[in-house]
Amino acid sequence: MDMKRYTKTGLAAAALTALPTLALAQDAAPSFDEIGPYIMTTLLFCMAGFLVFFMAAGFAMLEGGLVRSKNVTMQMTKNIALYSFAAIMYWLIGFNLMYPGDGWMVAGWVGPFFSTTVLDPVGVAAADAALDYASIGSDFFFQLVFVAATASIVSGALAERIKLWPFLIFVILLTGVMYPISGSWQWGGGWLSEAGFSDFAGSTVVHSVGGWAALAGAIVLGPRLGKYSKDGKVNPMPGSNLALATLGTFILWLGWFGFNGGSQLAMGTVGDVSDVSRIFANTNMAAAAGAVTALILTQVVYKKPDLTMVLNGALAGLVSITAEPLAPSLFGALWIGAIGGVIVVFTVPLLDKLKIDDVVGAIPVHLFAGIWGTIAVIFYNSDASLGTQLMGIIAYGVFTFVGSLILWFILKAVMGIRVSEEAEINGLDKAELGMEAYPEFSKG
Repeated sequence: MDMKRYTKTGLAAAALTALPTLALAQDAAPSFDEIGPYIMTTLLFCMAGFLVFFMAAGFAMLEGGLVRSKNVTMQMTKNIALYSFAAIMYWLIGFNLMYPGDGWMVAGWVGPFFSTTVLDPVGVAAADAALDYASIGSDFFFQLVFVAATASIVSGALAERIKLWPFLIFVILLTGVMYPISGSWQWGGGWLSEAGFSDFAGSTVVHSVGGWAALAGAIVLGPRLGKYSKDGKVNPMPGSNLALATLGTFILWLGWFGFNGGSQLAMGTVGDVSDVSRIFANTNMAAAAGAVTALILTQVVYKKPDLTMVLNGALAGLVSITAEPLAPSLFGALWIGAIGGVIVVFTVPLLDKLKIDDVVGAIPVHLFAGIWGTIAVIFYNSDASLGTQLMGIIAYGVFTFVGSLILWFILKAVMGIRVSEEAEINGLDKAELGMEAYPEFSKG
């Protein structure tokens, strides 16, 4: 079977197939030494994919807890719909667009459109499988859950005032076209990979992309009614359920072990398995450092700890370590994650000063901390350079922000993206969906 697909590390499967071919006798079963790496890496992709999939529940719970009760059902609807659309679009276009192998239409930039992913045959024989990598199904599923996470970032930032269907149309284009094109530049062996840009698990490729798309949407959409007074005062709009938001954060924290650990992309050797465990430890340390830093800073700055800042501090620590979770020591992971916590505490009010309304803090967490994490790679990866890392950050920023801005303006002109004032005041649950998350506590 010809499997010409690139991995996140920038190695082409075409190069892998150049390795000595396994000499399998027709009447002799392959040894575990021959099939073990394929089996274990496939298992890693499946298990890590399950964890990253569970992050969809984390995003839903986090958003459901941080929006007001009159908008909870809308957030649940958006989250299950965006994941489902992402799954279909990544099959229909995204996967082969992101990993085109020899199918480049414009070398290193754009691959084949509408080339649906085909799985391995049922009961594929060892002689016909890509024993030097993993099953196509596991690879496809693992990559798919990443693109869905990107769309979830946009959902939270634009909550409480965006219409359902324009948002979902944007998700279709983001997950089917925009994310796969930019993702191919690094993980598909494209021009950024060739230039030496390094992003192990996606501080920029996933998180900053989602953050740039959310920033463009927040600018075009405008703030929620009453969020900012004419005199510049910021009016707090507390979420409906901080217990739910905390649960969502813990679920995301759990899912991140699959996000970063699975990005090792191999589990066939002692070194690979050890590296996965090292990634787990560093990932956990960065999250803890981000949470503690936000806890202490909010006590110092605001005289009282702020739970929402602590939750986002943990997430910012996770985003910060995602670009290089393998190489740092535990202390390295600690200070990288801690700076992520600092970034959240000071950029959330900065956005408010600019009157950019981000309901859940997605832009500080995923965009600003993602940029920091991508830069921090240079401290532990000797092959990375500041110039190349900045070039990648700028490339992803310009492509995603400008592209998203154009899409949001088109959607605004063609069908409108914001609900009416009456609908926003009454809540999107009633206005857009006709059902409520907590009907027994409402006037209805």
